[in-house]
Amino acid sequence: MNPRPYRTGILLLCLLALALGIRVKAADWVERLAPPGGRFIFGDSDSYWQLGLALSAGEDFSIPRMDVILGSIDRRVFRTPGYPLLLAGMFFVAGRDVPVVCARYMSAVLGALAVAAVYWLALRLFDGPTALVAAAATAIYPGAIASSVFVLSEAPFCPLLVMQLVAQVAAWQAERRVPSGAWSFAAGVLAGAATLMRPSWLLFVPFAIVCGIAFSRSRPKQLACGICMLVGLVIVMAPWWVRNDRVTGHFVPTSLQVGASLYDGLNPDAWGGSDMSFVDQRADHEYFMLSQAGVPSWEMEYELDRGLRQAALAWAREHPARVLQLAAIKFGRLWNIWPNEPQFRSWPVRLAVFFTYVPIMVLAVCGAWTFRHRGWPCVLCWLPAVYSTLLHMVFVSSIRYREPAMLPLIVLAAGAAVSWWRSKRGSNQPIR
Repeated sequence: MNPRPYRTGILLLCLLALALGIRVKAADWVERLAPPGGRFIFGDSDSYWQLGLALSAGEDFSIPRMDVILGSIDRRVFRTPGYPLLLAGMFFVAGRDVPVVCARYMSAVLGALAVAAVYWLALRLFDGPTALVAAAATAIYPGAIASSVFVLSEAPFCPLLVMQLVAQVAAWQAERRVPSGAWSFAAGVLAGAATLMRPSWLLFVPFAIVCGIAFSRSRPKQLACGICMLVGLVIVMAPWWVRNDRVTGHFVPTSLQVGASLYDGLNPDAWGGSDMSFVDQRADHEYFMLSQAGVPSWEMEYELDRGLRQAALAWAREHPARVLQLAAIKFGRLWNIWPNEPQFRSWPVRLAVFFTYVPIMVLAVCGAWTFRHRGWPCVLCWLPAVYSTLLHMVFVSSIRYREPAMLPLIVLAAGAAVSWWRSKRGSNQPIR
């Protein structure tokens, strides 16, 4: 019996145990940082929690918004249902009074699954030792740890993103049509699940298809894989689309927060980061105008989204120079070498981010150049970063939004590091 696969399996299990242990400890630490009298550090967490409770109780999937003039207005398409469904499962198993730290532990488990997914992606692209290095780097990378301890949708989104890339690489590497189509369909299903966690991911599949057809030498295969992916994506998203049409009377592809998010990034007071107080003030004004116009309450959520989106686009058309300036600021915030927010800018945190993020990015660039001859599979490792950059140069930006895209970059960085190490040792075993 060959002992190497056995040793590799043991090492992988040890790395996953290490990743889970680090994340559980980090979850305990974050729990102690929760504000006095509150449960969450991020405001988004409370809405996820409320929707999860509603689903677990069989209630309407909605969150009320209190307005001084209009009273309570139900927001029925405020979030996509992916992460609330996970929380609902937790409530069903552990009870509605479960402490918040249990949700953090669930996120820690999902973070460990992301480490396993990174291992699989690196194994698809390179070999076992490189996959172990990639998994080890992900296990201790501060950004990956941070994405695994908050009550936010990043925790389930990260493993889904990497698994989608695994399926896309497998589809490209398959020599026969049926396996290639099956892997592509699976990639589309995973993309749909990821979109239900993070709505901004919806356009990644068409973005990847366009890039693949534009830059690949095998365009018929890219087109065939793209069609299968789109089928999988549509099948997963269709129930949500049907539901939204029934409750709003309109086609809503993700949620009715697109307008608010766009206005957050493009308004007279925009500065690159998020400040929902301006959005809330504008929303109050829009709600009042809609009520004065006699718009029924069930239509207000859709009309508010449209109004905020139109206001953001109108301001952008009138101030193109400021839009370009904001795009540059947002780019800098997204790829900053240390945290942007003052509460996370202590020197220990700065140094921890700097001395992990910068080497990974340098090695990822080296890996992209070293393995450029491998074509589409290595391009896929960069594509989430490009997509996220383009997206957040329009919407608000923070290093929080780059962390999922860092996971496939770690794979390229591991490939470059192992290749360099082997060349220094004079090894005749190049990465396949």
